[in-house]
Amino acid sequence: MIVESEVVSVPVLDVQYFAAEEKSPAHEIEDVVTVSSSPRRLNQVRVSDLISAELSADQLDITCSEKVPDAETIESAILEFVPSIRSGSFADMGNRGYMEDEHIRIDDLSAELGSAFKFPKPSAFYGVFDGHEGPEAAAYIRRNAMRIFFEDVNFPQTSEVDNIFLKEVENSLRKAFHQADLALENDCSVSTFSGTTALTALVFGRLLMVANAGDCRAVLCRKGKAIDMSQDHRPIYPSERRRVEELGADIDKYGFLNGALSVSRALGDWDKKHSWGSPSPLISEPEFQHLFLTEEDEFLIIGCDGIWDFIPSQHAVSLVRRGLRQHDDPEKCAKDLVMEALDCNAVDNLTALIVCFSSRLAPKQKRGCRLSEEALCSLRNNLERRANR
Repeated sequence: MIVESEVVSVPVLDVQYFAAEEKSPAHEIEDVVTVSSSPRRLNQVRVSDLISAELSADQLDITCSEKVPDAETIESAILEFVPSIRSGSFADMGNRGYMEDEHIRIDDLSAELGSAFKFPKPSAFYGVFDGHEGPEAAAYIRRNAMRIFFEDVNFPQTSEVDNIFLKEVENSLRKAFHQADLALENDCSVSTFSGTTALTALVFGRLLMVANAGDCRAVLCRKGKAIDMSQDHRPIYPSERRRVEELGADIDKYGFLNGALSVSRALGDWDKKHSWGSPSPLISEPEFQHLFLTEEDEFLIIGCDGIWDFIPSQHAVSLVRRGLRQHDDPEKCAKDLVMEALDCNAVDNLTALIVCFSSRLAPKQKRGCRLSEEALCSLRNNLERRANR
């Protein structure tokens, strides 16, 4: 790329090639070259003319900030990567007159549960519970989360993650969702009309497992790219539509299940479920996604549907990533995400939770070349000769 620039007078020659810090797609800035010269006003010059045959290759001491690792280095980094967990959250009532969302955020699960539980390090637990038809169901799950998800289900324990532990964790979470659903039916403090969606995320060492029933969503940032770690359970989605219609349910023109709910999976809502074990279109069965984290995995966003109704996954990732590079505060990023949804006229309750997997997401490094003193001297002389012509 050839760039023409007017050179102004400054005491010291400074040649830099750099890439602008990451911006949103609408504000992308091309790589630029800035040139300044000795204290004489010069005519316009071409950068390509400045570095000419007079500056031979052996005169240039080029330092590149990015080095491509070989395959062995990449594999070693993946195996040795240990997440450094920290998180932040923010919730807002939005334009509703009441708050039905609840969430849980535990960065050190082992410390929370005590010595009776043995997990790989680090261990962490997060959840977002988006209530409907009253706050009782979501509040109950939040209040009893540790008992529901760990104590009552005999949660598996180990110091190493393997396939057996992975399967046992999935089975325990499935059991926890089912027992939580039954508890909401039997607890007289919870209205039979009240229900809640539920999304949980567990970290054990490098293992990230997400369990979801409802339309909350978890999105992973991998080197700036959004990866959905859950599927929204709405009656209008093909897989859910097929299941609920086979059980005799209706989906109205607004996408509501039997004219009542916009989700096809939830805990509670016992006025809409079939008791005594008969199949029901509205179920509490969670779906699972898991992966093993590497150094490319930067953070996880968990949000209620009020966020995702107005902000696409990739836009949310880009917004949070820019924020972390600027101030490294996941709490502030969570608030910014909620405020972004409100700016988009979101009307629902809003909850966002950010889980970081590294100590700090550094600002994007400037890429380019640094010239040696000898090269700078030659370039300065070249500029002066051209100015005196």
